[in-house]
Amino acid sequence: MPSSADRKTKTSVSLNDALDVLLWFGASMLRAGNTAIRTREWIEVMARKMTLDAVSVGLSFDTITASVRRSGERATGMRDIGPPVINAERIAELEHLAGNAGPAAQIGSRIEEIESRPQLYPKVLIVAAVGLASGGFAFLNGAAAAEMFAAAIGGGIGQWLRSWLSGRNLNHYGSAALAAMVASGTYVGTALILRRAGFEFVHYPAGFIASVLFLVPGFPLLAALFDLLRYQTVAAVSRLAYGAMILLAVALGLSIVIAVAGVDITRQPPLELAYPLKLLLRAIASFVATCAFAMLFNTSPRTLLAVGFVAVIANGLRLALIDMGMPLAPAAFFAALVIGLVALAVDRRFKVPRLAMTVAPIVIMIPGIYAFEAIVLFNRGPILEALQVSAACGFIVGALAMGLAAARFFSRK
Repeated sequence: MPSSADRKTKTSVSLNDALDVLLWFGASMLRAGNTAIRTREWIEVMARKMTLDAVSVGLSFDTITASVRRSGERATGMRDIGPPVINAERIAELEHLAGNAGPAAQIGSRIEEIESRPQLYPKVLIVAAVGLASGGFAFLNGAAAAEMFAAAIGGGIGQWLRSWLSGRNLNHYGSAALAAMVASGTYVGTALILRRAGFEFVHYPAGFIASVLFLVPGFPLLAALFDLLRYQTVAAVSRLAYGAMILLAVALGLSIVIAVAGVDITRQPPLELAYPLKLLLRAIASFVATCAFAMLFNTSPRTLLAVGFVAVIANGLRLALIDMGMPLAPAAFFAALVIGLVALAVDRRFKVPRLAMTVAPIVIMIPGIYAFEAIVLFNRGPILEALQVSAACGFIVGALAMGLAAARFFSRK
């Protein structure tokens, strides 16, 4: 219970000032990538601490609206959210702020301080990490060393370009398309040089698609799925639309390179290795790819390592189940269930946002190679093949979502 002095301090803040702080807090939360339901819950927590009698919040992808009431007085306001900048550390800091909220004036200054903090990792390190992740993706999709190297070069250069374009506040969809063109084009060029040097390419399409998988909008898509499960339909649908547009932009960039370079994206048999060695290399690739995505999402270093080990266990389980003959979708469900349960335990014990623990491991399981292949096939004309690939992609994504949802049943009514 707050003391009478605390209540006097908080109620001395005008209703409009309290409303401005809530709108600012909610906009910052959503812009950092948090789900609408978690943002709503924390706004309600802060409203109670500000001794507001009631608060009603409307959330979408680009705006937040709130109406508050205190002692019969009402106020309503709206705030633009702005373009998303995925930042897991900012989400954690804002949630901590909401849980320990003081006077409204102090909250405003803390939000400004949190938003002004620089990224935890330098851009050069993130570029290198994304390059390694692209190589890891290529291996997980069945590629050999030559394809892994070419994918790593393409992914690193593509991430550098996307970062450079984002720093100039250019359109996200155009930036994604250009980054996809450059990343996949670099892969094709690097592969050509390696082939002339005598290196053999075992699974060329796997490396080609892996070079752009870092552009999959995993954070918005998963946040949208979480919101759909909690009836936050407006925010969820607008986020899904944003994610779908990013995927289409990336597919456009890929299609241009495919048309110009004549790339054949037909799936081929994966690389054959001794099974113990394959398990070891899968674990390394899963750890590296997940940690790279966690760095891209600005996850704190202590969470980064935890997320990497979770991915090793969950993705290793998924791939082992597939090796034993289980279909792709059920294997994805069980892997997502493991990730969701671990994220639930970590959230309860260490107060780490669940998105920070779930998104990076789940992203490496999203069937980006199926999604991009389906779009390219639709563009080329073989509709039946495109529908088959689309169905496989949809079942896997749905299984991942249901696995995370099943884990949440342990924590919510």
